[in-house]
Amino acid sequence: MPAFELLSVFNDLLGCLLEAATWEDFRQRLLTIVARLFPASSRLAWVHQIDGHWTIRGPQGLLERVPSGLIATAADRLEPVEQDGTLAIPIEVPESGVELLLISPADGTAREIGVALLPALRLLWELFKRRCESEQRAGELETLVDLAAKWQVSRDPKQLLHDIASAAAKALHGDRASIFLWDKRQRELVGYPALGVEGESLRIRDDQGIAGSVLRTGTSYRWHAAEDPALINAEVGQRLGYVTRSLIAVPLRDRRGKIIGVFEVLNHRSGRFSVTDERFLTELARHAAAAVENIRDIAELTAAREHLLQSVAHSVRLIGHCAPIEALRQSIDRIAPTELAVLILGENGTGKEVVARSIHLLSDRRDRPFVAVNCAAIPETLLESELFGHEKGAFTDASTQHPGKFEIASGGTLLLDEIGEMSLSGQAKLLRVLEEKTLVRVGGTRPIRVDVRIVAATNQDLVQLVRQRKFRQDLYFRLTVVTLNVPALRERGEDVIVLAEYFLEQFAHQIGRRPPRLSESAKARLRNHRWPGNVRELRNMMERVSYLSRSDTIDAADLEFVLSPTDVSSESLLTDDLTLTEATMEFQRQFIRRHIESAGGNLARAAQAMGMHRSNLYRKMNQLGMKPQEELGE
Repeated sequence: MPAFELLSVFNDLLGCLLEAATWEDFRQRLLTIVARLFPASSRLAWVHQIDGHWTIRGPQGLLERVPSGLIATAADRLEPVEQDGTLAIPIEVPESGVELLLISPADGTAREIGVALLPALRLLWELFKRRCESEQRAGELETLVDLAAKWQVSRDPKQLLHDIASAAAKALHGDRASIFLWDKRQRELVGYPALGVEGESLRIRDDQGIAGSVLRTGTSYRWHAAEDPALINAEVGQRLGYVTRSLIAVPLRDRRGKIIGVFEVLNHRSGRFSVTDERFLTELARHAAAAVENIRDIAELTAAREHLLQSVAHSVRLIGHCAPIEALRQSIDRIAPTELAVLILGENGTGKEVVARSIHLLSDRRDRPFVAVNCAAIPETLLESELFGHEKGAFTDASTQHPGKFEIASGGTLLLDEIGEMSLSGQAKLLRVLEEKTLVRVGGTRPIRVDVRIVAATNQDLVQLVRQRKFRQDLYFRLTVVTLNVPALRERGEDVIVLAEYFLEQFAHQIGRRPPRLSESAKARLRNHRWPGNVRELRNMMERVSYLSRSDTIDAADLEFVLSPTDVSSESLLTDDLTLTEATMEFQRQFIRRHIESAGGNLARAAQAMGMHRSNLYRKMNQLGMKPQEELGE
């Protein structure tokens, strides 16, 4: 599965933390999302223990086929275990035991994906557990519910600490409050005062005053000036010009019970803090600690997502060092952070979609959807429904409501591939949505606001189409704010060798062999080929060579084997044992293939060269048993 699809699944998994209402709901949502990573034929289930018995959430028949001892073995080892085609992936949930993800049938890819997901699933379980515990505790007191609701929306750590301390001072009728977090390395307590103290933070030694005593003993403390004035760190009070008359301090503990700091409230308005105040602050400290940990976890999760986005952006990149590619790379870097519409021009197979994905992944929209639409593959009668969606009952087959590609891509990037193939009526509807940034589903009346960056791509000469009145001039100017040209492979010089070696290494890794080396004769053969199918043709060739070649060196003869269908004359492929009808059909197949290759994979151009309409070419290819996708190398 491509890395950009993994990113989409990753974002959906994050949504479970906020959307799931119960543990059962959480398990079911995760199961539905994770299942998208595996083939449709796979069956997945969660297994967990209830009262000492394993319970399954998923297809009931799957548990009956699980090999005896597989679940127990995986749970004991805490590592993925595969037996008789079923893979069990254990997810250790702190303080709650072990959950297992079962996948059947399982192959090497399933294991690789499962193992890659394991850290994220463990973190999700842990975060959801914390959320449930926090909500349960908050429900005990109405005041705490209100405070927790405010704290959960904060994403700024310093502002969060300020808000918590302010809430504590107000709830306990104190003059001011501080949260001290323990800096073990520096042996200091770092205080974030909410009221009355200027500056970023207050630092004191972790063995000083009441805060130091609470940190050391883990015991709450209530103090009044009439008791023992020496317990107060007078130096801090003098420096701040503040007199402490009463104080209550409780330890801040993380979910494992370890002390991470001290929570203080100073100067009760009626003089003294009570036992009830101590209990309330202790409870409040539990929520404060959870909020502090949650915001730290969110920061870690955000950092992990940014790392994944960077990895995806690195994997979806233009390979090569020729001058046109370097210039294209620089253009992408400049325009990606903007909101400008982009038109990508280039022959079929040159990598226009790779360019579009690079623009998306380097933009501020990279954590939102990237949706690609092949305009040539959508019949005119369905174009509006596919792009803008339809309401239930809008037409005969509209049995459910269906969001269009614009809605699905909202917030992200929409690639309109083969834009030159869109009908004039479709162009008019597209232009209206681009100008108004709203759409109405087929059969609907409610305008829907959409926020989409448009990237269009084509292998046709849009200027010529505008002159021929086959493409709207106003839409052309809307799409061509920035135009990028992707060079054909035959124009990229030594990049053909760089790309070939890159693909060989990719496929060798997939099939578990050492990457074969290209001989000088093979390199010369690659340089001399015209590459009508461009990078796609080269990639397909290297894939075939990787699987078919047994040698560690690829020679020109190996490439001749792959290239022979396009290098020999049509007559040499017709044998004497064919009937006239069979020979005629075979000739037609070869004739059509040559024209498609000459047109760079563009069926419309190939049909025009043969003096026929594009729809008639499709019909003829179907009659001859030819699949357009295969002829295009897709």
